[in-house]
Formats: sequence, structure tokens, C-alpha cells
Amino acid sequence: MIRRMLTAGCVVVLAMAIGETKLNAQSPSDPQIVQIVQTANKIDIDQAKLALAKSKNPQVKEFANQMISDHTNLEKSVADLAKKLNVTPEPSATSRQLQQQAADESKKLKSLSGKSFDKEYASHEVAFHQAVIDAVTQTLIPNAQNPELKSALQGAAPLLEGHKQHAQQLEQSLQGQ
Repeated sequence: MIRRMLTAGCVVVLAMAIGETKLNAQSPSDPQIVQIVQTANKIDIDQAKLALAKSKNPQVKEFANQMISDHTNLEKSVADLAKKLNVTPEPSATSRQLQQQAADESKKLKSLSGKSFDKEYASHEVAFHQAVIDAVTQTLIPNAQNPELKSALQGAAPLLEGHKQHAQQLEQSLQGQ
């Protein structure tokens, strides 16, 4: 219970980091939006790779493989769109803060093993995907200037929602273990 509250607390900070541009009345530019999306994809891919390396649970491994596959495909789509639109990803305070948050979470995950690792990974994935969904719908989509970028972000929302639901199912199945 305490671990879940800590994870939720980290994700609230993550959501604030993603949404900080909105709070500061600064709208992220399209290049910054592309970098934020690429950063979020990389975070999920890297943490899924860690889950594959550390977990012995077949459900966790299945979920991690799905995250790697889906986020790699999403990342390729984002990179292809950025190239097509001639948009060079631009780091921002948000993307840098996301990287720091991910480093902190990875450090925590690396310190865990067995069921503790699996539960933390699943809990983090639920919260991370919710934070990303919130940021995409509340900050990134409203601020995207290019219609194709906006459409791509809107198109990713169902995938992210599906990931969150899958992570919730995984989290529930791990509670009984």
C-alpha cells in the first residue's frame, strides 16, 4: 500500500512535469511536443526491457514485450512524421524532467526483485500511462499546431488507454500473489 502511494506520488510529479508548460502559460512547441513523446516512448521501452531482464513472471514478460513492440512502433511513427513535417525534436524542461523521473524510477526498480519488482513495475505502468494520457489530452493535443501532429496524438490515445487497462489487469493479477 505504501509502495503504491509512493508510485502514485511519483506519477503526480511526472504528470505535473508533463503539464508544466500549461501551468506556466507556456505552450509547448511542436518540436518540444515531438521530443516529449519520444522521451515518453523511450522511458516505457527502457523500463519494459528492465522488466524482461528482471522478472520471472510470464504475465509481466508478456506485458513488457507488448510495451516494447507497441512503443517502438509508435516511436517509429513519430520519427517518420517529424521527418515528413521537417520538425526537429527540441528538448524542453519537461522532457528533461521526464528523463530524471525515469532515472529515479529505474533506480528503484533495479533495487527490487521477484514479486516486489513485478508489483512495482505494474503499478508504475498504470500510473505512468494515466499521466501520459492526461498530458496528451490536456496539454499536447491542445497545443499541437500542425494538424498531422495533432491527429497522430489523437490516434495514439486509444493505444495508450489499452496499455493502461492491460497494466491494471496485470496489477490486479499480481495482488493475489
